[in-house]
Amino acid sequence: MSEQRNKPNNRRNTKQAPKEFREELLSIDRVTRVTAGWRQLRFRAVMVIWDGKWKVALWTWKSWEVVDAIAKAISDAKKRLVTVKIENGTVPYNVTAKFKAAKVMVHPASAGTGIIAWGSARKILAVAWYHDVLAKRYGSWNLINNAKATMKALLSFK
Repeated sequence: MSEQRNKPNNRRNTKQAPKEFREELLSIDRVTRVTAGWRQLRFRAVMVIWDGKWKVALWTWKSWEVVDAIAKAISDAKKRLVTVKIENGTVPYNVTAKFKAAKVMVHPASAGTGIIAWGSARKILAVAWYHDVLAKRYGSWNLINNAKATMKALLSFK
């Protein structure tokens, strides 16, 4: 047993390098394209990343393998970082944004409230380092459209 503890390749002794970005996986979906003769099965990954300096990106990618879809979504999101505005851990003022059929309302909240939102908006707001925010979704239940509407709302602050 003591031999295992002293081995340099033991997983407990290795340290992982700190990640450059905070990453959140919104969804992994199996998607198919029907062609003449068969169905082509691929995986779609939807990722949100944050660089620690008030820049956030949302990106999707499809691939034949789950790991490849996630890696490519992260690498493409790094190229498309946009700056969001944060004041005391919350948004500066009320804002409404619409993307296709999804409509999102984002409101500031008092300190200690936390993030009160549904799935995709909650993950985006948490990754973007907001602490006290209220968000409401109207219209579509589509995860990607709601995520893009949330990003559009966060980018509308001047």
